[in-house]
Amino acid sequence: MTPNNIIELLQMLIATPSFSREEEKTADIIESYLWQKNFVVHRYLNNVWVKSYDFQENKPTILLNSHHDTVQPNAGYTRSPFEPIIEDGKLYGLGSNDAGGALVALLETFCRLSQTEQPYNLIYAATAEEEISGANGISAILPLLGKIDLGIVGEPTNLQMAVAEKGLIVLDCIAHGKAAHAARNEGINAIYQAMTDIEWFRTYQFPKISPTLGAVKMTVTMIEAGKQHNIIPDICRFTVDIRTTDSYSNLEIVELIQKHVKCEVKPRSLRLNSSRIPMSHPVVQRGIKIGLSYFGSPTLSDQALMPFPTLKIGPGDSARSHIADEYIQIEEIWQGVEVYCKLLDKLQL
Repeated sequence: MTPNNIIELLQMLIATPSFSREEEKTADIIESYLWQKNFVVHRYLNNVWVKSYDFQENKPTILLNSHHDTVQPNAGYTRSPFEPIIEDGKLYGLGSNDAGGALVALLETFCRLSQTEQPYNLIYAATAEEEISGANGISAILPLLGKIDLGIVGEPTNLQMAVAEKGLIVLDCIAHGKAAHAARNEGINAIYQAMTDIEWFRTYQFPKISPTLGAVKMTVTMIEAGKQHNIIPDICRFTVDIRTTDSYSNLEIVELIQKHVKCEVKPRSLRLNSSRIPMSHPVVQRGIKIGLSYFGSPTLSDQALMPFPTLKIGPGDSARSHIADEYIQIEEIWQGVEVYCKLLDKLQL
């Protein structure tokens, strides 16, 4: 059965499990809905996209993007995460807020703006693997979309403009010691070696502070050492979560860390850099004109993977993301469509 409107579409998506790397069925639903709307639908893996009817190569292009994958349901759910029930104006279910509301609001915006001539091309893309920053999500299709001049990234921001976003580095660190019997005054304890570096991660303050994102934040989140109580451990492994800002590139941060600590430092990836859009950009100025506020976002999105100006904005509240009994208000979705249309209609890039 094909849904008749975006609320029914979102209900179908919620009812269909779509964990990261397992989004095939929700991609099928979105693809079918777009064919029903008479668009020429493109698909690669679990990513689905369409272009506006009058797509012209000599026009700038705006990408409307959100994701249809979800995290695993929180253990605290009191209702079925896959039962899209509407109660008191709230639509409950896994992925309703993050980022189903933005996903369908952007789709409706695409359909409406495509009905009239615009000074730009539009592409709508529903993509996979956002929750894990996977290689088979938005990164896989960007080379297929052509030149993009502006991206609107649909995430729950209470319909305010995230003009900057923190990036992410995950470090795997290894402190080395020398094994020995714990009863003897011999050996080098790798845990004690690690403690000095861990204290540095806890207390170090990066000198550059971003006007919109604040300071770089480093947090040691995992630690592992030792095999039994009477052996001094020769290896201590720990993990550091780093939320980066536009004051530094990810590479600069890693190089600075390596100068200060003794342990081995291995970044899992350097691809998730912080991002920002100039306040002078036409879409930001339009947003200010229509009464939107702006802020720097501490949470990561596919914005980090887009090498062009992007604005993160969408219905819903980030505080509801990944929680038990996730929901979005129906009114928020329609407000999202209204704000998106006001933000983009006849926008001159």
